[in-house]
Amino acid sequence: MAIGTNKKTGKSKKGGRKKAADPFLKKARYDVRTPAFFPVKSIGKTIATKTQGTKVARDTLMGRLFEVSLGDLKPETEEEAFRKFTLKVEDVSGMNCLTTFHGMDLTTDKLRSLVRRSQSLIEAYADVRTTDGFALRLFCIGFTKRHKDQRRKTSYAQASQVRNIRKRMVEIMQREGSNCDLVELVGKLQNELIGREIDKHTQAIYPLQNVLIRKVKMLRSPKVDTGKLIEAAGGAEMLARPLPGAVVVAGGAPAVAAAGAPAVAAGAPAAAVPAAEEKKAEKKAAPAAAAAAPAKAKGGDKKAEKKSKA
Repeated sequence: MAIGTNKKTGKSKKGGRKKAADPFLKKARYDVRTPAFFPVKSIGKTIATKTQGTKVARDTLMGRLFEVSLGDLKPETEEEAFRKFTLKVEDVSGMNCLTTFHGMDLTTDKLRSLVRRSQSLIEAYADVRTTDGFALRLFCIGFTKRHKDQRRKTSYAQASQVRNIRKRMVEIMQREGSNCDLVELVGKLQNELIGREIDKHTQAIYPLQNVLIRKVKMLRSPKVDTGKLIEAAGGAEMLARPLPGAVVVAGGAPAVAAAGAPAVAAGAPAAAVPAAEEKKAEKKAAPAAAAAAPAKAKGGDKKAEKKSKA
């Protein structure tokens, strides 16, 4: 076929390409609320697609896991930032995600800094059930250390001593984990009370150092009561209040204010918020109106010339 004979080539389709829509226009931000046993009540925000048809935003939020350092959950605890707590979303109240304790772990750099030469590493685990029905598995780790007047370079424990220490670890973990509810157990994990108890009761067998609960796994949890979750988060009134630095958007959903932008009070009219957007629309429309004005004037001049010639 000769070039240029096909009439269909070179013609663009009607409408052209569709403009790519911003996907974040369909998203909403939800505040992540911590359980009652942490002083810091909010750890940030999470994004979810807004409810559309049969797809409900609440279903996408349920079951989400958040790994947070203890340094972010308690003020002035940077030394204990190596502990990471896992929080799970159990309910959604308005624009708030209510979470519960789901596990604990230590950072990799902390664990690697503890392992050294010329000492024995002893590990143990135990399954416990709290008084309120939570089934957890606790993992403990400890290291041998030198005696007070020791001359030998190495501090290795014998196999029989390791067995006795491991047995004592399991007994203490089961006793401390089964005699309290989940709130008290998380408090013990934050303060490392179980590790200190193991260190104290194993000195007669072999002195230990750096005894820590290195990991906690949630095996089974009972059905969570929604009312208790709301009470633990501070009540319905506390959840209804917008966070400091938030702007109330039309529809009642709080959004984070931009840097330097004045915050709007909760009782302010909704028309005060989109005022900036109206100004932007006016600025965009101004150049188009200016370009259309001279075109009209040129058309009027041509008609006037024709009349004068006639």
